[in-house]
Amino acid sequence: MGCIKVKNIRIYAYHGCLSEETAIGSDYRVDVSVNANLKPSSISDQLEHTVDYVLLNTIVKQEMATASKLLETVAKRIIDRIFIEAKLVTKASVKLSKLNPPIGGDVEMVSVKLKQRKKGI
Repeated sequence: MGCIKVKNIRIYAYHGCLSEETAIGSDYRVDVSVNANLKPSSISDQLEHTVDYVLLNTIVKQEMATASKLLETVAKRIIDRIFIEAKLVTKASVKLSKLNPPIGGDVEMVSVKLKQRKKGI
């Protein structure tokens, strides 16, 4: 078993419950961590035997482009797509952070972290 992480994916997106958030947008940071059997790729040196981190980054960018009220919803969509498109993944974790949230205070970020195991494992 092994772990692949894609950290600090920076994206500008339009999530939130306030109309200002969906109109103006905000900066976000996403961290993805997946577990998979990396032994075959460590021996073969072939991309098809591992989880392509370019795919993980693409999934994050595409799902962040679809506006949602809640960060939890976006994080769940990202995890669901990872399990569909990266067949080797057995466990996934997504941390989604909104930078400088409009919550009436000096707050660096708010974050949501979801973890999930692939069903049947």
